[in-house]
Amino acid sequence: MTEVSSLTGRLLVATPALADPNFDRAVVLLLDHDEEGSLGVVLNRPTPVGVGDILESWAGLAGEPGVVFQGGPVSLDSALGVAVVPGEAGTVVGEGPLGWRRVHGAIGLVDLEAPPELLAAAVGSLRIFAGYAGWGPGQLEDELVEGAWYVVESEPGDVSSPDPEQLWRAVLRRQRNELAMVATYPDDPSLN
Repeated sequence: MTEVSSLTGRLLVATPALADPNFDRAVVLLLDHDEEGSLGVVLNRPTPVGVGDILESWAGLAGEPGVVFQGGPVSLDSALGVAVVPGEAGTVVGEGPLGWRRVHGAIGLVDLEAPPELLAAAVGSLRIFAGYAGWGPGQLEDELVEGAWYVVESEPGDVSSPDPEQLWRAVLRRQRNELAMVATYPDDPSLN
């Protein structure tokens, strides 16, 4: 098998050609990517379920909108917490606060079994995801070759976007190449 260059911490932005309804205009933050496969969460699928409805103790740390996001089609009965630790704690190489594991830069995974008080002072924003997006060995690489995804750099603000439904366009619009034009792609090209 060929060596896999890690895309951990980067965003997968669904191309308009991606036909899978689970990923229509999805923006996926890759939390893990290696030769064994890939795992990420869809950042722009808020649900109507409040964080307090399922993880009451974490509701106070959840950013707006304070709802659970559908992280992907796999294991919808499980929850993942992704948090940004701003400032020095998020940029210095090291452990970070207890209950938080760095994924990339200031972005990390939260141990939802830990007491929220451990993280309260350090967390700048927290999102709770039901489920995740997963790919087996080589599967994501095949989808990239097929042109299903654009791969772009993430920014800490992507995790806590106050307008998640517009994240697909916003991420594309900030690119400094032809991808910025894709942001204008109509929702229904047949009406164009």
